[in-house]
Amino acid sequence: MATIHDLEATPRIAANAATGPGRVGFVSLGCPKALVDSERILSQLRVEGYAVVPGYDEADVVVVNTCGFITPAVEESLDAIGEALRENGKVIVTGCLGERPEKIRERHPKVLAITGQADVGGVMSAVHEALPKAHDPFTSLLPVAGMRGVGADPAFVKLTPRHYSYLKIAEGCDHRCSFCIIPKLRGNLASREAADVLYEATRLVATGTKELMVIAQDSSAYGNDLRHRTSDYQGRAVRAHLVDLVKELGALGAWVRLHYVYPYPHVRDLIPLMAEGGLLPYLDVPLQHASPRILRAMRRPGGARSHLETIEAWRAVCPDLTLRSTFIVGFPGETEGEFQELLDFLTQARLDRVGAFTYSDVPEADANGLPDAVPEEVKQERYARLMELQQAISAEKLRSKVGTVLDAIVDDYGSAPGELVCRSKGDAPGIDGNVFADSDGTVKIGDLVRVRVTEADAYDLRGTVVEQLAWRPAVLGGRSWTPAGHGHAAAERP
Repeated sequence: MATIHDLEATPRIAANAATGPGRVGFVSLGCPKALVDSERILSQLRVEGYAVVPGYDEADVVVVNTCGFITPAVEESLDAIGEALRENGKVIVTGCLGERPEKIRERHPKVLAITGQADVGGVMSAVHEALPKAHDPFTSLLPVAGMRGVGADPAFVKLTPRHYSYLKIAEGCDHRCSFCIIPKLRGNLASREAADVLYEATRLVATGTKELMVIAQDSSAYGNDLRHRTSDYQGRAVRAHLVDLVKELGALGAWVRLHYVYPYPHVRDLIPLMAEGGLLPYLDVPLQHASPRILRAMRRPGGARSHLETIEAWRAVCPDLTLRSTFIVGFPGETEGEFQELLDFLTQARLDRVGAFTYSDVPEADANGLPDAVPEEVKQERYARLMELQQAISAEKLRSKVGTVLDAIVDDYGSAPGELVCRSKGDAPGIDGNVFADSDGTVKIGDLVRVRVTEADAYDLRGTVVEQLAWRPAVLGGRSWTPAGHGHAAAERP
């Protein structure tokens, strides 16, 4: 079972086991957006005194937060539910797959309850049913974590390391891409008020978050459903618009990284902020393909020419911009010529980070009915060719960084004494590369450092720490915050 025993909060949660209403096991699957939902559920469990335990045999009930986007994720979720039933017997299912309860009941009819995505209240009702708790006149007045309009919860549980956090600014999506069922699972776009997002971000930065990763299904559409209305944040009216929001987030003093950004015209207004240092020079833009005909079949905008023009304009303003994108290979009807269009686009665009997937049917997706399915062996052959091309591009771009000095954040310790596993401003955790750096042994996880790059391969960099950087979170009055012994130049290894 996925555990959370490494959380700092866990000992305080587990301490309630003897006197609290019961013990809950928790399995969290899926994307960063689902991870945020898990954090909210765990926070509410903690508020209400439930102990969160790391093993099936210790739990009175198990909650499984599922993914339901693509077929492999559905199978992984169903397998996780089955494992929890075998090992424990009492299982509550939530998350994206919970929006299709018949799929779950067909395989696992004995689950106690099924709720949909982001349904903290529904999960808590199911937990209360399974593990009744005595009425408490104090805790019964506490708001449910994650409800719209509710402020920051002091008992909030994080599933990421202390130094970085995902900040979800909206649910759902208004696009109707033919290969995707997110609107069926998560509904239309539902943005949070700007003040709600900013107060959460302020709390995160004040408690040690040095990198905020802004996520939504379509971050660039943030606020459209609210007609970009304002809300009050620290006595100021702030619009629910991505440009206004990231300006405020950047003022908190943490790194701000944008994910899932469509190339809307207003995105160009973000690029000067990146060039000026108010926002990380990093954009995660899911382009999906380059052939105009395939993109129309996907119900996606653009094509190779418009994509290249947009990228050229962005790079003209911010030459250091790191671009990540994802592409689908073998979409129904994709010809060899159209696949070559995609390869030609990658050759010209020279994107920094690329993820690719072979197309697979998603239950209830409109693309399932499209003619001329691409044989699996052809999909795999095209996928291999794309990744070989992009690997060469990545290797060349990373080699150009040898001899430079770049800022990085420390995620972990390496296998050798003094070795650090870091990320540059161009690397998001879990999906991009690493910067492996030798240090004098005084650097800690979460520290910001400067690294002189000495080596590069296709995906990662290696170098030496030359300086440890002070951190200046604006939520602490803008003063420099430096752990003891930090802020000095570190001796380079010979």
